[in-house]
Amino acid sequence: MIRVLIADDQGMVRTGFTVFLSSQPDLEVVGEAANGQEAIERVAELKPDVVLMDVRMPVMDGLEATRRLMAAGETKVLILTTFDLDDYVYEALRAGASGFLLKDASAAQLAEAVRVVAAGEALIAPAVTKRLIHEFARLGGPRAPSVKRLAELTERETEVLTLIAQGLSNQEIADRLVVAEQTVKTHVGRVLTKLYLRDRAQAIVYAYETGLVRPGE
Repeated sequence: MIRVLIADDQGMVRTGFTVFLSSQPDLEVVGEAANGQEAIERVAELKPDVVLMDVRMPVMDGLEATRRLMAAGETKVLILTTFDLDDYVYEALRAGASGFLLKDASAAQLAEAVRVVAAGEALIAPAVTKRLIHEFARLGGPRAPSVKRLAELTERETEVLTLIAQGLSNQEIADRLVVAEQTVKTHVGRVLTKLYLRDRAQAIVYAYETGLVRPGE
């Protein structure tokens, strides 16, 4: 069973998510929180696998709560976002979120998003990736000083990282490079290991911050 905590300041949203997720045979909602501080306390108490985290909440927002949870390394965070929160996408990735779920997503997409993040994968929808790229464009040039690590990648691994940063899935990368999807998965794993990155979400941030990929390319 995948244990889920729902953090949102709107009771109706929490109830709706709880009702649907609890109907799934492999998902269990173990608790709720109305703000970021409560989310941190509930995570320490309940040890969920995934936290569905809203951004705008009283007392402590979802970004600060995500930073603290990631520092403790206790769970994975799936951010609940809307199209008008472009700047939060970038900050949430830097905070350590493993993915984003648009609040207008379907019930089936919600369940699948939780499963994907629980499995250790990153979930960034194409629409969110576009907004992330726009945010990098607004912020300007590379910000990270760790470019040297890129030299440790092979030419093919660098190519795979570039395509990840452009928002392509493993299957799309496989089609682009004319290789098997399993081969792509192997390359992705090596990229993450060599660059000391947790998941694809961090890989996208790294690629843009080091200047490997620039908005508009």
